[in-house]
This record gives sequence, structure tokens and C-alpha cells, in this order.
Amino acid sequence: MHGTITASRTGIADRGHIALAVGNTEYMHAANAKTPAAVGENIATLRKTRDLSQRALASRANISLSLLQKIEIGDRACRPAVAAAIAAALSVSLSVLYGQPYAEAPDPEKINALRSAVRRHRHPAVTDLRAAELPADIQRVSRLRAATNYTKLLSELPDVISRAVAWAHDADDPRAWEMLVDAYACAYTIAHRLGYPDLADLIAARQEWAASQTWTPVAQMATAWTESGCFQSAGDYLEGLAVTDRALTIFKTSVTHGIDAIVAAGSLHLRGVTLASRARDAATAKHHLAHAQRLVEQIPGNQDQICHNLTFGKGNVTLHEMAAHIELDKPKKAASMAEDLTDAPLHGLAPTRVGHLHIDAARAHLATGNRDEALRSLMRAREVAPQMARIHPMAREVLRVLVSLHRRSKPELTKLAKWAGLHD
Repeated sequence: MHGTITASRTGIADRGHIALAVGNTEYMHAANAKTPAAVGENIATLRKTRDLSQRALASRANISLSLLQKIEIGDRACRPAVAAAIAAALSVSLSVLYGQPYAEAPDPEKINALRSAVRRHRHPAVTDLRAAELPADIQRVSRLRAATNYTKLLSELPDVISRAVAWAHDADDPRAWEMLVDAYACAYTIAHRLGYPDLADLIAARQEWAASQTWTPVAQMATAWTESGCFQSAGDYLEGLAVTDRALTIFKTSVTHGIDAIVAAGSLHLRGVTLASRARDAATAKHHLAHAQRLVEQIPGNQDQICHNLTFGKGNVTLHEMAAHIELDKPKKAASMAEDLTDAPLHGLAPTRVGHLHIDAARAHLATGNRDEALRSLMRAREVAPQMARIHPMAREVLRVLVSLHRRSKPELTKLAKWAGLHD
């Protein structure tokens, strides 16, 4: 790093992080660390513990040596697909490379409370059911999720999930089970965003179980979106695509295609766009994008619709198309789209989606060499979705590279890096 921003590039151990490899399991421990390691630092340390040269690791991951070198020193952002390839080559999970959960993550006791609520899906610990309040409570936590207010969402979810489970068992009503599907969707977002993949996988399984009690095709498609997200987070893009394809047969064979079904099916196609583009399969990404665009035509107006915490409409389709250009090495196209979207924001999108827009815009601008616009995009993401912008792996990666490449003092960059916990 340069200017007034300084940080070690020599690895996890220099910051008090210890990585111990036992078989194929990585144990990450932060000992009095103030600044979390960058992806590149983690890669370098894990590579050295395996006695691998940069050339050997690059060969295993099927990436260029120069790209790996730039990622390790922090001069190039590590795209999700590249991170997945490197993680597979090192036999670790993506969360290990990203250093998740981050040091500034919420109190572990709150995560443990969520784990307990998710674990007790047969016999929830509930003393005050308040069933009449559950619909409003589910709507409230869904709004918190859409607003990226993860701190408050995490505090409220354990109680809401426990009560929703108890009510679903007592009522034995499909609508009660559908509420539980929505509660689990919020829980999945928390586990995924905060970097707890094991908990996210468990929640996805619980959501699938709840959906099976509804006998509702839309709920089952919504859970497939979550399940495919688990494979996406693990870097297993092809299996994720298989999940979306299987789930879309439900839509194809359904007798009625109401707005909820269109939202669920459209969201699955958008998941397919992301998975295929990260798998470097441009044809399949184009296929899913075309199907999503046709489904959009069946939605009245230009407003994106929400069902089971899934967002679908013209705006979200455009955002996924832009992100796909980044993954498929077409950053100029993505940057051009980002400029248009920033000048004329899409209507009907919640902060969680607008935050993604600005994070992906930052990625595109960085890839095209426009560092100032990349920084401005990150600051916009912070404005609209601060809690997500602070912990999103790609936002942190872009910020890391900006800090690394900047040659002179830049107060707004220093301030943003400190806010994100990337600089003391």
C-alpha cells in the first residue's frame, strides 16, 4: 500500500491470524487482530502451508500466474469464480479464503441463538406463541432483510422462527408453513451474508422441509432458489444450475402461472444467469437471461415484484445482466450499463438490490481502470445499504485493491477503508 494507508501484505500470521490445516479442514483463529486479512493474503498463506509455488497453484486453479501474483499482493480483485477455483485447488471453502466470519461480525451469542432456533424444527422452545401477530412479524423481518438491516434482523429472527415453527405444527395449515418458508429465507440471508456457510446450508434444508408441507409449487421453487444459492456460495456452479433446472420443471408443468409463480420462476432464471456466467458458460447465461426477459413481459408495469423474499422484474433482470458481463470479462459493457442505471435509478428495487447495483458497478469500473468511479460506487453502496456494503466480499475486495493501488493520500478512501474495518 502507498501514501497514508499502510497494511501488511505478508500473510495471516503477521496479523495474529493462525491457519491450521488438519486433513481437509481449516481452522481460522483471530488473535488480537484489528484488520482482517485480504483474500490475497489468505491465499498466499494457505499456499505456503501446502508448500506450493505460485506457478503450481495457478496451474491447479487453471488461472494465469500473473493473475495469481496480482491477487496475492492486492493489486487485482479476486472474482468469485477465480476465488472458487483457487479454493478448490487449496481444498478449502470459499469462506476460508474470504476470512469469514469477519472480526466485526455480530455477537456470536446471537448467531448461536439463530442456530438453536433453526435446529429445533420439531420441538421449538416457545412459551408465548402470539400466533395472531406472526403474519405482521414475518412481514417486518422480510422488510429488514430487504433494507439490509442485518443487526436488527439477527436479533429478531430466533424468536420469530421459533414461533413460526410452533404455529406451523399446531395449525397444520399450508399458509402457516409458507410463513415459515419466508422466515427461513430471511435466516438464510443472514447466515450467507455474515459468512456462516454451514448454517446457511442447514437453513436451506429446513426451508425445503417447510416448503414440502405446503404442497405449493411457488414455495418449492423459492426453496430451490435458496438451495442453488448454497451451491453458488460454495463455488459449485454446475450443481447449482442443475438445481435451478430441476425446479423450473415445476413451473413448466404447472397449470396456472400467476404473478407469484412468475416471480419465483424468473428469480430461478436470474440465479441461472449468475451461476452460468461464473461457470464461464456464456450460452447458458444468455439462455436464462432470455427466459427471464420473456417472463418480465408478463409483469404489469415496470415495478419489480416480491414473493417469498424473491425480487423479480425489469430492474432485477437488468442488474443480473450487468453482473454477468463482469463475470464474462466484459467490464466495459457492465460499466456502461452501470452509468445508465446510476443516472436513472430503477424503480421498485429494495436497498438490498440497489446495493448490489453499486457494488457491481464498482467492480466494473475497477476492471476498466476507473478507480475514482469505483470508489464513488462503493460510497453509493454504503449510502443505500451500509450493513451489506460493509461485509459483502466483493465490496471489500474492490476497496482492498483501491487502497493497494492508490499512490497518494485520498481522505475519502482512507475513511471508507476504516469504516469497513480494513484499516486501523
